[in-house]
Amino acid sequence: MFHQKKSQIMVAMMKSVFFILLTLTNFYVSLALESLTAEMWDEITKFLEENSTDSKLNLDPNLGNNPKDDCQHECVPFYLCRNGTINTDGSGILDIRQKDGPCSNMFEVCCRREDISSTPLTTTPSPISYPRGCGYRRPNGLGVKIIGDELNESQIGEFPWMVAVIPEKEMLKLVSKPKCGGALIHSRAAITVAHCVSNRAERFVIRAGDWDISTDTEPYTPQDVAVKSVKLHPEFHPKRLTNDIAILYLEDAVKITANVDVICLPRQNQQHLFGLSNCIATGWGKDRFDEPAGPHKILKKLHLPVVPSLACQHSLRHTRLGPHFNLHKSFMCAGGEKGRDTCSGDGGSPLVCPLEGEEGRYYQAGIVSWGIGCGEENVPGVYVDVAMFRDWIDQQLEFYGLLENNDGGRLKLNGRFRMRFDMDENFSEH
Repeated sequence: MFHQKKSQIMVAMMKSVFFILLTLTNFYVSLALESLTAEMWDEITKFLEENSTDSKLNLDPNLGNNPKDDCQHECVPFYLCRNGTINTDGSGILDIRQKDGPCSNMFEVCCRREDISSTPLTTTPSPISYPRGCGYRRPNGLGVKIIGDELNESQIGEFPWMVAVIPEKEMLKLVSKPKCGGALIHSRAAITVAHCVSNRAERFVIRAGDWDISTDTEPYTPQDVAVKSVKLHPEFHPKRLTNDIAILYLEDAVKITANVDVICLPRQNQQHLFGLSNCIATGWGKDRFDEPAGPHKILKKLHLPVVPSLACQHSLRHTRLGPHFNLHKSFMCAGGEKGRDTCSGDGGSPLVCPLEGEEGRYYQAGIVSWGIGCGEENVPGVYVDVAMFRDWIDQQLEFYGLLENNDGGRLKLNGRFRMRFDMDENFSEH
């Protein structure tokens, strides 16, 4: 009985102590809260909002800093989701700077299951109408407008003649890394630099119509075609890189589409407009020679001036090439502006210049060949002068039956250019 009474007294005392402590705590907490400034309250509110488990799920395409696993629904191509992330007329707006969202690439959105469609809500976006024929650039892209292009990225389908030259063994990988670039001059032929494809044991595939080499979910599907044979220029010198040009003959013809077309070629020995600043080089290569990262994922473009050969030779003599360096006649030069240059990985890619008198139309003046560093001031890049090899190109195409053949290839002559058109249902002569 005594022990029971003692226990009851102890419990009562503990309750009293707890009550006193609670009262004192509330008193001091009240004093502390009254002393908080407005800035302190803002910080507390921000912390609570950021750590709330009831925050609204972000369904915008690739916005925010959430990793891919944070998509609580399903990542699908933007044209299969009814969440308003693409315009109803098929003209999508994609921001290439927004690469850290919940899905793997900019063409996918985090979509609720009830909003997923089994068929495209908008078919492949209807591109702006362009004239048919060689050399027509698509400066506004093909229905899907790219914004955030702060690093010289091109629009989707802007340069339809551009191809990636990929070693066959790379095709087995999840992301196929190009060895070099090239340009379509025929539905069954492309040109590139000889030093990229001179290994007789190596087999290649060309990819036409690609834009982002890291994904296969683009609105316009690229075309992969195996290279049947490689024709190196007979006077190509692998050490000096003179006459650095090759023709790639394809197993099958590419289909001429909105994002795949051919480039015009200059006439033999045509003189280029020196100082012309609106020539454009394209490629997936690095920005700097010492850049640790690999090639660009998205096709880049650079506006470069053409530099006269003697001026280029003078500039190159002030590099490690020395004062006795002579620029070979098979080369031309472009660039020389600090921070703007083609670089490692761009080899074989085209340098195109405006076709005088025809707005929006271009011809291939050069092929990226070599340089001293990348983007050095007053050090132009060196390109194969395509006009030096026009007759040789025509001879090779004729030998393989690609100038005049049973399915209608023709050679068109005019006062400035000779342009070969492939006469089939997808390509009409002007």
